[in-house]
Amino acid sequence: MQFDTLILGAGAAGMMCAARAAGRTLVIDHAKAPGEKIRISGGGRCNFTNIHTEPANFLSGNPHFCKSALGRYSPWDFVALVDAHNIAWHEKTLGQLFCDVTAKDIITMLRAEMTRAGSELWLRTEIGEISHDGSAFRVTLSREGRTQDITARNLVLATGGKSIPKMGATGIAYDIARRFGLKVTPTRAGLVPFTFPEGRFAALSGTALPVRAAAGGATFDEAMLFTHRGLSGPAMLQISSYWSEGTPIALDLDPEGRLYETLRAQRTASGRHKLTTELARHLPARLVAALPEQLGMPLEGNLADQNDARLATLCAALRDWQLTPGGTEGYRTAEVTLGGIDTDGIASKTMEARSQPGLYAIGEALDVTGWLGGYNFQWAWASGVAAGQAISARLGAPRPSSSW
Repeated sequence: MQFDTLILGAGAAGMMCAARAAGRTLVIDHAKAPGEKIRISGGGRCNFTNIHTEPANFLSGNPHFCKSALGRYSPWDFVALVDAHNIAWHEKTLGQLFCDVTAKDIITMLRAEMTRAGSELWLRTEIGEISHDGSAFRVTLSREGRTQDITARNLVLATGGKSIPKMGATGIAYDIARRFGLKVTPTRAGLVPFTFPEGRFAALSGTALPVRAAAGGATFDEAMLFTHRGLSGPAMLQISSYWSEGTPIALDLDPEGRLYETLRAQRTASGRHKLTTELARHLPARLVAALPEQLGMPLEGNLADQNDARLATLCAALRDWQLTPGGTEGYRTAEVTLGGIDTDGIASKTMEARSQPGLYAIGEALDVTGWLGGYNFQWAWASGVAAGQAISARLGAPRPSSSW
C-alpha cells in the first residue's frame, strides 16, 4: 500500500501532525485506542496547554531549538481550535488550561481534524522492518494477524519516549532515528517523584505543604507531598528534571520568608504555648512532630523559652532543608522522558532530519522536555503542526482545511 506520509504514534503530536499534513496519510499505533496519554492526563481533564509558554519552560541540549515551532503555533492557536469544537475549558493556577468535562474531548477533536484532513488510523498495529530505497520509506506492519508492506514518501517519528511503560512506551523512536544516522542524547525519567530510604517519611505520608524547591540551578515554588516512598507533588516533579543523582535538593518550608518575624510576634502574645503548638499554626502538625528527627534539632519548651538566636537557627534550618534522594521512581511513573533524538540533526522549522529527507521527529521523541503544567502538550501541538506544514510543502500541496 502506498501513502504520502506514515506517522508512527497516535498520541498528541502524531494526531496533530496528521491533522495538518496534506496528501494520503496513515497514522499507526500499537494501542487499542488513540491518545491514551491525553486520556489520563490532568486527572482525566487534560491540561492541554499553558498560556505562559515560552522557550524558557523547556529543557534541551539546544535551548534555542524549540523557539521556531513555539513561536509559530501559540497556546492561543490551540485554544482557538478547542473553541471551534465547542469544548469548554477553564484556567487553573499558573496559566494551566484544562477541559471542563473530560480529556476525551481533546481526543475526539483531534480525531475529527484527522478525518477532515483525510488521514487514516490503524490501531493494534506493530512496526517491523523499516528501510529507505532512495525514493520512499518501506515499512512492514503487523495488523490483525497479517503483515502488510507500506511505502511512504514521508515518515514521522511520533512514538514519544520511555515514560509509563505499562501503557506501551518504548524507545523505538530512538532506534529508528539511529538507523537513519541521527544521534540520541542520554535519556532519563523527568517530572517524576523522588524516592528515599524505606520508612524515611512513612509517618508523614499524605502530608502536603507549599515549598520552594531548588536543584541544578532551578527553583520552583509549588506544593510538595510526602509519600510512603519519598517526595512528590508539583514542586518535586518540576525539580526532578533538573536534579542530578547523588546531589541534594534544597527545600524552603517558609517560601514567603515571614516565619521568623511571625514567631517573634507570637512569642509576645502566646509565649506560654509550646513551641510546637505555635509552629503548627504555620506548618502541618504531623510535619512539626517529625521535625526534631528529620532536622536533628530539638523543639522543646514554650515559645517564650526561645530567644531570637534559637528562633533564627530554627527558621534557617526550615528554609534550607538539604535532602539527598536515593533516586526517583523512574519511567514507571514519570510524566516525560528527558533527552531523546538530538536536535542538532533536526531542522527546527520543519522537524525534518538533516541526514534523511522525508524523515521527521516530533513531540517527546525529541530532546525537548517541558515543565509540568501543559507545556509538553503545547510542544506536541507546535512540533506536530510544524512537521505537518512542512510535509504539505514538500508534497507541493496546500494544507488540509481545518476548524481553525
